This record gives sequence, C-alpha cells and structure tokens, in this order.
Amino acid sequence: MSPVGRPHADPDPDAPWLVFGLGNPGPAYAGHRHSVGHMVVQELVARRGGSLRPFKRGGADVLEGWTTPGRRRGVLATGRSYMNVSGGPLLNLARFFKVDPSRLVVVHDELDIPFEAVRVKHGGGDNGHNGLKSIRGSLGTGDYFRVRVGVGRPPGRQPVADFVLSDYAPSERVARDVQVARAADAVEVLIDEGLEAAQQRFHGD
Repeated sequence: MSPVGRPHADPDPDAPWLVFGLGNPGPAYAGHRHSVGHMVVQELVARRGGSLRPFKRGGADVLEGWTTPGRRRGVLATGRSYMNVSGGPLLNLARFFKVDPSRLVVVHDELDIPFEAVRVKHGGGDNGHNGLKSIRGSLGTGDYFRVRVGVGRPPGRQPVADFVLSDYAPSERVARDVQVARAADAVEVLIDEGLEAAQQRFHGD
C-alpha cells in the first residue's frame, strides 16, 4: 500500500508506529523554537497520562504502549542527543521496535511555515534542517511522515541560528501552546485517518 494512503486500511493494522520529536536535550533548550518537536511529543504523552523514560539502549526518552484515539499503537520518543546527530538514536529506536520508515512520524520546527500553522507531509527534502539531514543520513531515506510546526522566519537581520535557539517571546506563548496542541492533533489524525485527511484538516489556516 502507498505510504500516503490511509493507515487504518493497511493489511497490518497492528504494526507499531514511532513518533519522534526533534529538539535539543536538557532544560536549557526546552523552551526554544528548535525544540518544539519535543513539546508536541510531550503533549501527546500528557494526553495519555504517561511519562517519558530513558530508553534502555540510550539516546532517547520513550513512552511505550502509547495508543491513538483510534487505538493505533506506537512509541513516543524524544532524542537525548543534539539536533544535528538525531539520526543515530532514531535509527536505534526504529530497529529495536521494528518500525519501518512508512510508520515513522517526525515532528519538527519549520522556518518556511508561519508561526501558529501546522503542516503534514510525506517525504521530501530536508530544507536545510540539520535534524532532518541527520535522519536521512542514518535511515538512508527521507520517505517518512513529517508534522511540520511553523516558527516563521527571524525578524530583521537576526541570524537563523540565534532565532531557532531562543525562547518564544512571552506574547507568543499562548499561541505556541495552541499550536503545539494542534500539532499533536495532527499526529493522531495522520495515524488514524491518513495523510489526506490530516492535510485537509490542518492545511486550511
């Protein structure tokens, strides 16, 4: 079946999914735009009343036994490594949990999408994102699902690195929390209903 089809119609509906949120590790980076992928996974964890725990083979924090509202099962994870070496820990998780790239969802920040918007896609390039570059290098493919959380472009002449490695402004935090919840919704809809349904629902803003 095509990876862009409806997951609930595939011949192996019990096969697990892996949702991996990109970001940098530790409290110093937790509020940064570049770590919004972590925030989305943490929102999904909170919805199930669970908690992330260190992966037994290192490199990530995971919640096993996660299920979507449609009862799809999977693993939620955030990396413990820095963004530009995210691929190794992700590959280890995919191998351990026997998750094919067609059942991988990576959640990440996206400069070319406006703040507050969420977009969903399958495959494509890395668009200069070091985390996605690392994943492609480790997996050998870019053919996985992405939930892209818009952070917009930096104001004025602020360097991109400084912008993504900075906290959201206080005036942005309510909107950020709404966006994070919306991105978590997008993950659930993508897995339960498929790519087309997720795009129809979340690409209207």
